Amino acid sequence: MLNLSIVLEDSARHVPDRTALVFGDLRLPYSMVDTVANQVANLLVARGVGKGDKVALMCPNVPYFPFVYFGILKAGATVVPLNVLLQPREIAYHLDDSDAKALFCFEGTAELPMGARGREAFDATGGCELFLVLPATPLATESEHGESFWAAIDGMSGDFETVQTAPDDTAAILYTSGTTGQPKGAELSHVNLLINTMVSDQMFPADPAGDVSLAVLPLFHSFGQISVMSVTMRRRGTLVLMPRFDPGEALALMRKEKVTMFAGVPTMYWGMLSKIHADGDEVPTTLKVAVSGAAACPVEVIKDFETTFGVAILEGYGLSETSPAASFNQLSRPTKPGTIGFPIWGVEMKLVDDDWNTILGEGPGEIAVRGHNIMKGYYGRPKETEEVLRDGWFRTGDIATRDEDGYYAIFDRSKDMIIRGGFNIYPRELEEVLITHPAVSLVAVVGVPNDSHGEEVKAYVIPAPGATVSEDELVAWCKENMAAYKYPRIVEFRDTLPMTATGKILKRELR
Repeated sequence: MLNLSIVLEDSARHVPDRTALVFGDLRLPYSMVDTVANQVANLLVARGVGKGDKVALMCPNVPYFPFVYFGILKAGATVVPLNVLLQPREIAYHLDDSDAKALFCFEGTAELPMGARGREAFDATGGCELFLVLPATPLATESEHGESFWAAIDGMSGDFETVQTAPDDTAAILYTSGTTGQPKGAELSHVNLLINTMVSDQMFPADPAGDVSLAVLPLFHSFGQISVMSVTMRRRGTLVLMPRFDPGEALALMRKEKVTMFAGVPTMYWGMLSKIHADGDEVPTTLKVAVSGAAACPVEVIKDFETTFGVAILEGYGLSETSPAASFNQLSRPTKPGTIGFPIWGVEMKLVDDDWNTILGEGPGEIAVRGHNIMKGYYGRPKETEEVLRDGWFRTGDIATRDEDGYYAIFDRSKDMIIRGGFNIYPRELEEVLITHPAVSLVAVVGVPNDSHGEEVKAYVIPAPGATVSEDELVAWCKENMAAYKYPRIVEFRDTLPMTATGKILKRELR
C-alpha cells in the first residue's frame, strides 16, 4: 500500500490544528483540508469513480486545488491537472487523450472564464461523465455552468478509508507543454511522486516551528505541485497560496506571512529584484530557502539576489517526466552558481550523443536520467515513450556540460540551439553575456530564418529602467564580447516577453 495522499494525512494526524493553507484572509488547518479531501473521495466513489479512473482538475492556486487533488488520490483515482489558460478545444483534447471520466473546473473570472471553457469542452467530449464546478464565490451551492462542488459534497462523510494503491499505480498524468506536436501525458506513479517529495524535503533543514512556503508556481505544474505543495505538506508547513505572480504582491505576502521558503522561476526573481531596486520595496527578512528551476537563472540575477536578500538561490533541474526533481545544488556540498548542481539521492545522470552513446568528460551532451523519479511512460503513446526511454534511462532534450566535481550546467534545450552557417550556437550562453550590459534588464535570444546562413541570431531585449541604448550600439557591444559567428546581428527592444503560466520565456512565439 502506497498512496501519495499520505503527505496530507500524516500531517493532519500529527498537527491537526496547524495552518495548512493561507489564502487571503482564509486560514485553514490540516484537519479541515483532510476532511474536505475525504468528502471529495466519498463523492467520487458515490458517483462511480474509483481505482484507475482518470479525473481532470483545472484550477488555479486556491484551496480547491489541494482539496480535490488529494481527494482524487484517496479514491485511488489518477489526477490529471490541466493548465488554467487552456481554451475549450485544448481542454477537450486533454480530456479525450487522458480518458478522463470526470472534470473539476474552477469557475474563473470575466478575464479568464474557466468555467465556461471547461463546460464547452466537457459537452464536446464523449467519455467524460461528471462535471463539477468549483465556484469563485466561497461556499456557493449554485453555478450557471453546472453542479456546484459545495452542493455535491454536502452530506458526504468527512471520514474515508484511503483506497489501497500499489507503488507502481499511476498517481498523476502531467501534460508536457508540447513544444513538439501535441502535448503528451507523462504517467507518474505514487512511488515516483512520493520519493521525489521525500528526497526534495530532506534536502533542506526544516523550521521546527513550521515552515511557511509561498505557492505562486502553478500547482497544475510538477514544480509547484510536488516541490512546493507536497514538500510543504510533508514537512507540516503552511502553504500561502497566490494565484498570479505579481512582484510587489509577492514581496508583501512574504513580509506579512513571514515566508521561509520560496520556489520560483528566474523571471520571478528578476521581477522582485526590479521592484526592490526601482520602487524601493522593503526586502523580506524571514526567507531561508530560495529555489529556482524550470529555466536557467542568469548568473547576474543569482548574484543580485544573494546581495539583496542575503540568501543564495539554489538552482535545480527537472522535468514533468522526472517527477520533477533530478539534480540540485544541495547543501551537503558547495553551491556553484550557473549550474544545476548534481543528481539528487537515488538518481543517476549522464551525457549522451544522438545515438545514446555515453559521453565522458565535460561534454557537451544531452542529459539522460535514471532512477526512482522516471515516469512510467507517455500515456497511450508507446512509440513516443520508446524514443525517450531505454534501459531505464530517460533522455531529456537538454544539452549540458559537466565539470570535474560532477556538477552539470545546462547549455540549452537541444531544440533551442541555433545553427548559423554550420556553427552550433547556444542562446543561453549569449543571454548570460548580454544581461551583463548595464542597459539590459532581461533578454531572450532565438534563431530566425535567414537565406544565406540558414538561421540568424536575434536578441529580444527588455531595457533596464531609464536606460538608453540603440540597437546598433548593442550589436557593436556584442561583437566585441562574443565570437564573430555567434553575436546577435538583430536586436529588438520590447516592454514584455511572452511567457508560459509558469513564467518560462516562450521562445517559440519569438521565432
